[in-house]
Amino acid sequence: MSPIQLFEQKKVRSHYDAEKEIWYFSVIDVIEILTNSLNPRDYWYKMKIRVKTDDGFELSTVCRQFKMLADDGKNRLTDTADTETLLRLIQSIPSPKAEPFKQWLAKVGYERIQELGDPSQSLDRARENWQNLGRSEKWIQQRMTGQETRNKLTDYWKESGVEKKDEFAMLTNIIHQEWTGLSVKKHKEVKGLKSQNLRDHMSEAELIFTALAELSTRQIAESDEAKGLLENAKASKKGGAIAKNARIALEDKTGKSVVTGENFLPPTKKQT
Repeated sequence: MSPIQLFEQKKVRSHYDAEKEIWYFSVIDVIEILTNSLNPRDYWYKMKIRVKTDDGFELSTVCRQFKMLADDGKNRLTDTADTETLLRLIQSIPSPKAEPFKQWLAKVGYERIQELGDPSQSLDRARENWQNLGRSEKWIQQRMTGQETRNKLTDYWKESGVEKKDEFAMLTNIIHQEWTGLSVKKHKEVKGLKSQNLRDHMSEAELIFTALAELSTRQIAESDEAKGLLENAKASKKGGAIAKNARIALEDKTGKSVVTGENFLPPTKKQT
């Protein structure tokens, strides 16, 4: 149920087609994992030419494109493949990781079926993934509480006539800019993030103030009966300002900045 799946602690962007009940996975991400290529896009480009030359088959015809979060923080059209197609692509990639990857695909599909029958299992799995990544129970609880607050806000946006993904992103950025003084993109740069989810690398305090900003935004929007993008943008700015004032008050008392460059990225290995 997450747009990011993990294989050996490496991220694979994914999209779930609820109507067809099919997972689609980013081909580029899979190629990068299986080949350790420094330029997986170039590998994919050459692979399509090779398969077409050798087998006379167009790989692009069996792939679908969905917008996924790219390294530059923007949603861009990305070649994806379902499990069946992905297994076919793996056959054309000589890699010792191929067999474990096939088993992982089967596991993802099985877990999804379980979650459809019992949605609470998706929450348990998210908690388990964060635990495996070394997050504390306190952090995990705050992350999940913040996500619930976020979901209630986006539900209101949908009901009030905000539908497009770029509009969601715009409103989110207004809230974030107001309470932190940084855009989402700039905040990620401060933390040294690229395609990673910003919230997964927030401190406990950052998560709390983000939740406060989004809770305030929703309640203000409901009180004002905000409709459409423009009215919700005004509510977003007001909600962000409440969290901003609380942040400034806390920073004045503690002398410490709430917004930091700290992250949970694994330490980089130094070359000898």
